[in-house]
Amino acid sequence: MSRRMWIPLGAVILVVNAVQWVVAEAVTAAAWTNPPYSYARNYISDLGVPDCGARFQGRDICSPDHALMNTSFVLEGILFATGVLLLARLVEGRVRRVVIALAVAHGVGMVLVGLFHGSESGPSFGLVVHVGGAGVGILCANTLAILAGSLRGLGLPSAYRVFSVTVGVLGLVSVAAVGGVSASVAGVFERGSVYSWLLWSVVTGVLLVVRALRRPAVVEGVPTVENVSA
Repeated sequence: MSRRMWIPLGAVILVVNAVQWVVAEAVTAAAWTNPPYSYARNYISDLGVPDCGARFQGRDICSPDHALMNTSFVLEGILFATGVLLLARLVEGRVRRVVIALAVAHGVGMVLVGLFHGSESGPSFGLVVHVGGAGVGILCANTLAILAGSLRGLGLPSAYRVFSVTVGVLGLVSVAAVGGVSASVAGVFERGSVYSWLLWSVVTGVLLVVRALRRPAVVEGVPTVENVSA
């Protein structure tokens, strides 16, 4: 597959991935009515718990469409990793290896999030795997955003580089703050650590598609970089 094909393809996959997550989350949250799902209090992971009527860490759990959210988690891991791996060809050497490692780790982490739900029911190791997978997924995706912002080889505007680093840092700060904030707003900070990479995916994908449409010749011969260049 030529560069003219795989750059737009990877970019589109990133955008589609973010959209499918947001739609699946909205649909699953809307189906949760007893009690109403709270975007501020409840974690995203609560939407994937199959136990209706349970109470976990002080939160009431009842997600009728849990299968949809768990499927979205798995798809996110696969699609995000695929999109980033395609775009990893924009860089070379050690940088590419780091990008690939982060993408694969994120993908595996999010697949585990979808396969093992975030509650105390099920296998004793299930919650540990879920939390571990989520942590790896969040850390790797936000680190990728920061790394992308440090690269000149993507050929995107300097404003994008500032955005990319900023959104990645905010994502990491958000996840670090989850344990220290009130339970009534913990879901907001958890979403800050996830929506950061979803927003990054959309912006990165759209900009790369636009660049490919406007400058096909440049895309065909896009330069690569050997190392991170600030």
